[in-house]
Amino acid sequence: MAKTKEEILEIVRGIIAEIAPDEDVSALKAEVPLREQLDLDSMDFLDIVMELRKRYAIDVPEADYPHLESLDSCAAYLADRFQ
Repeated sequence: MAKTKEEILEIVRGIIAEIAPDEDVSALKAEVPLREQLDLDSMDFLDIVMELRKRYAIDVPEADYPHLESLDSCAAYLADRFQ
């Protein structure tokens, strides 16, 4: 089912909140790279990708990881994949 940008942002924020429970995801700026705002390492990032695959059957190839840099870029990249 197609999702709105706001729905996708909430999904990504929810996944981040589970992976990094000490982080305040409500204060995230959509246009700023996540790694500049959060203390995420490469394993945390992989966990985000794995959760997208597990929960929504969305496969993100490694070559596409740069598309998940910020909340805005996540929403743009994932919009076509929530069908």
